Amino acid sequence: MRTKQKRVCVLLPNKQNLDCSVRVRARGHEVLSSVLKQLGVGELQVFGLAVLRDHEYLFLDLEQKLSKYFGKRWTRGSLTVPFILFLRVQYYVESGRLIMSSKVQELYYAELRHKVLRSESRHQEALFFQLAASALQADVGDLEQTAEGNEDEEERHRRYFLPEDYFPSWLIKRRGRDFLLQHCPVLHIELRGATRSQAVLLFIKEAGNLQDGPVTFYRMKREKKELRSSNLVGVELKGVRIYQDLEGKLCLLYDFSWSDIDRLTFQGSRFEVAAVGSLCLPKLVYYTQSAFHSKHVLRHLSDSHRLHIHTRGVVAYIQQLEDMEASRFYREAYICDATSLAQRLQSNSLTSSTSDRSVAVETVTARSEEEEEEEEEDKVTEFELCVDEPVELFVDDPAELSWLSEPSVDGPVESPSSYWAAVGVEMKQVLRRRADEGVSVD
Repeated sequence: MRTKQKRVCVLLPNKQNLDCSVRVRARGHEVLSSVLKQLGVGELQVFGLAVLRDHEYLFLDLEQKLSKYFGKRWTRGSLTVPFILFLRVQYYVESGRLIMSSKVQELYYAELRHKVLRSESRHQEALFFQLAASALQADVGDLEQTAEGNEDEEERHRRYFLPEDYFPSWLIKRRGRDFLLQHCPVLHIELRGATRSQAVLLFIKEAGNLQDGPVTFYRMKREKKELRSSNLVGVELKGVRIYQDLEGKLCLLYDFSWSDIDRLTFQGSRFEVAAVGSLCLPKLVYYTQSAFHSKHVLRHLSDSHRLHIHTRGVVAYIQQLEDMEASRFYREAYICDATSLAQRLQSNSLTSSTSDRSVAVETVTARSEEEEEEEEEDKVTEFELCVDEPVELFVDDPAELSWLSEPSVDGPVESPSSYWAAVGVEMKQVLRRRADEGVSVD
């Protein structure tokens, strides 16, 4: 007898969607494999599959069955009506150069564009003009200056974009469309000559300075019986921020780097943050919507911390490369083949591995979701954050990292969780060997 298939529709950040057909007993990684195949990439790196549950996005544990996330609807649902998943950024990065695939980088750029339009960072008005200029350079290319005195040409010159596509609604209301149309082209002209790839990288870097840009929010309550979740825990690459939502305005309460946090603990829906002793802060206690939410938030926190450890050495190299480019001392030199290096470092990816997590999440045998959550209410799960010392850097010429300046367009690129740490080690070994052999890196 032919096994029944279920339709899963995956919504992408660029407003496109992918249709996937999977088995009734399928797990998350089967949907991910279908998405990778349809996109023509080997690894999504910073993206994860998410489900919208109780008005909040939760990233799937790819080893779990899809029925765990869709409940009884999964087995009883229609064969024609698709179940909805979302491809969303799970791990934000400091530099777009860390994203090796051009297709994945474009998806990352698309999601950041949406986050900018929904941003409520009203105290960062100037940043929105810079972001709009970078996005316009990526979307329409160079903007030529108009001849003075030609009013008709100047008017057309000003109205080549819609402010609604580049600015949040509150800023349009505050300044007016004419103000934005008049002043944004001035900043756009300053980027003349930048390629689309360079403009996208600039946008990604600038968006990292937006308060509510490169961050994933989870709503939590101060008291378990509260009806409304007035606090938000923001997961970022460098740590965790806790906000209070006051009538739509985010007020920052605590800003913890990973090294500031001693321990994170979940017990059922109870979430505790213990800061290191030197900060002299009391233990912070919040409540998630359910034990199911807690388990997924904890996994996201753990994986984000591990990614921070793995990428910081490469981020330091990239920063030196960008400093050299800014000083006009950039020289192209390839010290290793990124694709072949990745192939030699095959291992489970960060987004799908359960063995490479800093917190172990028990695999639960098949049972009803209600029974499982009752057990989780009484289970304490925690992990301590141990931030290792930074990897020692030996870089005689950051231009040796020029292979990181452009994303790959040559097909699938494998990028396991240990990839970034291994890249830093290999680059350091190459430079040391060349120094010992007396080979010039010029």
